[in-house]
Amino acid sequence: MTFAQFIAVLRARKWAALGVFAFVVTAIVVISLVLPKKYKGEASVVIDVKPDPITAFVNPSAIMPSFMATQLDILMSDRVALRVIRDLRLTEVPGIREQWQDDGEGKGTIEQYVILFLQNYLDVKPSRESNVINISFKSQDPTFAAALANAYAKAYIATTLELRADPAQNFRKFFDTQTHDAREALERAQAKLSAFQREKGIIATDERLDVENARLNELSSQLTQLQAISAESSSRQTQAQGTQTDRLQEVINNPVIGGLKLDLSRAEARLQELSQRLGDANPQVGETKANIAELKRKIDSETTRISGGVSVSNTINKSREGQVRASLDAQRMKVLELKSSRDEVTVLQREVENAQRIYDGLAARLSQTGLEAQNTQSYASMLTVALPPAEHSSPKLLLNTAVGILLGGLLAVGVALILELNDRRIRALEDVVTALGLPVLGTLPKPTAKRFNPARPMLHSPGAPALSAPDSGRSI
Repeated sequence: MTFAQFIAVLRARKWAALGVFAFVVTAIVVISLVLPKKYKGEASVVIDVKPDPITAFVNPSAIMPSFMATQLDILMSDRVALRVIRDLRLTEVPGIREQWQDDGEGKGTIEQYVILFLQNYLDVKPSRESNVINISFKSQDPTFAAALANAYAKAYIATTLELRADPAQNFRKFFDTQTHDAREALERAQAKLSAFQREKGIIATDERLDVENARLNELSSQLTQLQAISAESSSRQTQAQGTQTDRLQEVINNPVIGGLKLDLSRAEARLQELSQRLGDANPQVGETKANIAELKRKIDSETTRISGGVSVSNTINKSREGQVRASLDAQRMKVLELKSSRDEVTVLQREVENAQRIYDGLAARLSQTGLEAQNTQSYASMLTVALPPAEHSSPKLLLNTAVGILLGGLLAVGVALILELNDRRIRALEDVVTALGLPVLGTLPKPTAKRFNPARPMLHSPGAPALSAPDSGRSI
């Protein structure tokens, strides 16, 4: 269909099209005037994500793209709606209860009915490229609309606080129990350490161990010295028990034996002189021999006594060596026991330190969760408060009229085209050519034509010049 044919159809069906157009526009205008006026209360909240005042860290989820979508879901949730219902006591309004009985037939709970009612008239939209959320609520009462918008904003802020405080309360209870158990474990570890120190008599383990080690080293040194002395005394005893008694150092250095040996040398020299001068039969020679024999006896007696003293000294040295060795072994066992006690004390001290570390960490976490549970600062705050609107937001007469004109025009054109398709008629020369497939020879003027129009062709054939005919003639 060409544009000329379309215009011809509209001219032919103009009354039907105008009727449809007028009906649609009139119906929309009447409906806009009859519908009750609704007012929109608008409030807004701003999401200002700052570092946590307690931990000084920013919540990682707050910087994710889904954070604002999550806030919108929270605003539209049943939890926020229930808080609005409780804050405004909507279930106590007689009209709402009666409407629930009539519409819902008393099924379900009134809270569920009111939640669906509120969510149908609630509109939540985030601002572009900002952290502001606009909350609007429509109602026939402007005061009620503003009150609902403000109630939703306050309920959302309170809910965000609950969503932060409730987990903190749960964590606080958990950490309180864990801290109590950790404190009991620390007390048990400290009591165990104190009992062990009291049992072993340990006050300063390292200092006592140093003293005992010094004493052990001293005993070891004494034993080494006594072993050397005992070895020497054993050698002298062996020498004293043999045939070389006179070579003992004690015998050689003994002054009595030295004096006796000097007297013996003198007596032997005198005997030799007397024997040469008087002969062996002289009484003086015999007396001198008897004196020499007495001196030798005394020397042997004194040597025997001194060698016996060497044996006694060796026995004493052996005994002292045994005593020092026993003391050294006892001191060594004592040091080993002290080291073992020190190791046990170290293990117990580590248990106490670990228990103290666990308790300190849990106590710090308990304090932190306690502060978080008492935190009243929300990342959302009221930006604008809804006021009762002076003008209604719907229905909008001008906008609805413009929409009615557009819709009426489309429907009018559609009705005209449908009527034309159901009752097809010839409106122009092109329709004859299209319908019959024959050339148009000419047109007859209408009976109401007043004059001849030479500019209009009377006869026409495809590919040939046309003859003029009167204006507005009929096709042949």
